[in-house]
Amino acid sequence: MTTMNQKIRESAGDRVFMYGIYIILTLVLLAVIYPLIYILSSSISSPSAVTSGKVWLWPVDISFKGFKTLFNTPQIMTGYGNSLFYTAMGTFISVALTVMIAYPLSRKTFFGRSPIMMIITFTMIFSGGLIPTYMVVKSLHLIDTRWALLIPNAIWVWQIIIARSFFQSSIPEELIEASEIDGCSDLRFMRSVVIPLSKPILAVLVLMYAVGQWNAYFDALIYLKSANLFPLQLVLRSIIIQNNSTGIMDAMKQVERQQLSELLKYALIVVATLPVLMIYPFVQRYFVQGMLVGSVKG
Repeated sequence: MTTMNQKIRESAGDRVFMYGIYIILTLVLLAVIYPLIYILSSSISSPSAVTSGKVWLWPVDISFKGFKTLFNTPQIMTGYGNSLFYTAMGTFISVALTVMIAYPLSRKTFFGRSPIMMIITFTMIFSGGLIPTYMVVKSLHLIDTRWALLIPNAIWVWQIIIARSFFQSSIPEELIEASEIDGCSDLRFMRSVVIPLSKPILAVLVLMYAVGQWNAYFDALIYLKSANLFPLQLVLRSIIIQNNSTGIMDAMKQVERQQLSELLKYALIVVATLPVLMIYPFVQRYFVQGMLVGSVKG
């Protein structure tokens, strides 16, 4: 018993190695957390302090002018609502289509699954390009509609591969055979067995698609023309361009516009990050498990 309670003594080399690891991780943590603190501090500092470079860690002359301007601007609130809609609806469509494709491809009894998987993987390496994609979207009459941001990029090949690997390793064939003996249909098996057992991979898919949809910017720039359909990122771009545009105006007004533009960028970054930060705690416990299981490619 005495021998079992004794701790293994680390050598001097092991201790030096561990201290080095701790130092490296601490530096990485500081490199990651400092920009976050800086953005938050800049968003609640005075415009003059932000543009003059006085803010480097903590807020200077605390002011909520940036947030007041954001919430009093109809364009921004409309864009925020549009981004929430695109993220929620786009994530639902993407996750549903990914599961509908990945699960049949994970079944050994699915005829032609290998050629289909090769075709899907081929699209990850080679694509038609921007102009052919635009022509397809235009031929489907999706230009300047909400569907232009939901349908063309609804499915990501990498997510299909991860989900397929998860279903192969987590849904045993014996369970499928037992359900068939009991007379369970494929749709019933999917709804009653596969979905409840796939919470980890569903959480991973939701987080990946939601973050990608929330940060989507280029598709909106290409396909949308109406300002009432713009997502938050496109509204931010328009505001910054307008504030930075030159024209015949008083020098003091130009300075105030530039200061407000800088402050708006930081405030809008904070506001735009909130939905992702709110989603992550609910899916974090499934995220690591789903990534580890789904990372074994088959």
